[in-house]
Amino acid sequence: MTSSSPTTRARVVVVGSGFGGLFATKALRSVDVDITLIADTNAHLFQPLLYQVATGILSEGQIAPATRGILRRQRNASVLQGLVTEIDVDAHTVTSRFHDKETRTSYDHLVLAAGAGQSYFGNDHFATYAPGMKTLDDALELRSRIFGAFEQAELEEDPALRERLLTFVVVGAGPTGVEMAGQIRELASTTLTGNFRRIDPARARVLLVDGASQVLPAFGDRLGAVTQRELHQLGVEVRLSVMVTDVDATGVVIQDRDGNRERIESVCKVWAAGVQGNPLGRLVAEHVGAEVDRSGRVVVRPDLTLPGHPEIFVVGDLMSVPGVPGVAQGAIQSARFAAERIAAAVRRGGTPDDLPEQTFRYVDKGSMATISKYKAVVSVGRLRLSGFPAWVAWLLLHLLYITGFKQQVSTLLRWFITFVGSGRAERATTNQQMVGRLAKNRLGQGTSGRLIRGEPLPDQQEGH
Repeated sequence: MTSSSPTTRARVVVVGSGFGGLFATKALRSVDVDITLIADTNAHLFQPLLYQVATGILSEGQIAPATRGILRRQRNASVLQGLVTEIDVDAHTVTSRFHDKETRTSYDHLVLAAGAGQSYFGNDHFATYAPGMKTLDDALELRSRIFGAFEQAELEEDPALRERLLTFVVVGAGPTGVEMAGQIRELASTTLTGNFRRIDPARARVLLVDGASQVLPAFGDRLGAVTQRELHQLGVEVRLSVMVTDVDATGVVIQDRDGNRERIESVCKVWAAGVQGNPLGRLVAEHVGAEVDRSGRVVVRPDLTLPGHPEIFVVGDLMSVPGVPGVAQGAIQSARFAAERIAAAVRRGGTPDDLPEQTFRYVDKGSMATISKYKAVVSVGRLRLSGFPAWVAWLLLHLLYITGFKQQVSTLLRWFITFVGSGRAERATTNQQMVGRLAKNRLGQGTSGRLIRGEPLPDQQEGH
């Protein structure tokens, strides 16, 4: 195991390279500290556009630039790739592992921005058949599953099996679910037209299901109704007030509020419902005696620190703060708040606990979601927009928040190709994308080093 080199300056460790981790690091650029950002990926993921990777509009590099590249000019910041496996709150150390290499990094201030994953509400086995939409791996797997379903349907002789392959079910009618359903529908109706000889992709069924009574509940009744009407016109079947009770390889079972059940035959499913805090949050909470909410997010003090540990901040999707949604702005604002508190403490030569009490205040800057080409909805304060103006606003804001000028230009070009015409440049898929996650889950944690070295795994030993 290696350890970080000693320093006389205050040491800040940031866990996670999403909006929370990156913005906390950048906010400390002019502060006299040494920052170590640790993340299990080497890129900063612009999660709101994952669905466009999954449906062939954008490449992964356009929404996930390398973290080292982003921070290359910030001399007080270092980047370590690795999965954080332990945080010793008494010794002030963070242990991370990259393949078989373990590293222990000391800190004076810690910012936990590890984010959240997909929640299956206690039915984790659903994940085998319905990937979520939280990581690049998820998006690439879904791309392979979506395009692969059309390829398999082209080969299928049985009409019933072909219909099953051409039925896509998206679970969750929040922004991600609405955007995924709309893009799968557009993909089938426009992009793939004329690409096949034995099937008509436009005849594919796309269903959006949710237990709520409207789509986009957070946007209000009017925009929810507008969105549902637009989805209907697009050809998406919306099924509300139903719960998914079972998911298997060939379909899903839904149940309405009266207890009536229905099975929908579908090979390709997308899970866009529910979030679960990174397990790291629960691990740290247990060490310090903090609470976690039912989604596994850490209940923090008003200044985003943990009880008895003013040197530890929890920000972004991993924190549980009433009134703060799990969106990019929540992560950005909480990260900047934590960085300001750390900077003030460093300048005073103490800890954030030595500072006057301060409460984090979230400023709601609104929500937006695309429905289809040229159609979106925007909710900002009392302002409600829909249709083309909302779509333009969505484009501009998302383009603004994409990190890196090259990524912004290439994304704008891809959008032009996709939205003016009907082409999608990122349609290449591999079997590895489709089965990699499932294979990794079966092999278990800690097997990557052995695989790379060509060593046999435990179940491959002689006699097994």
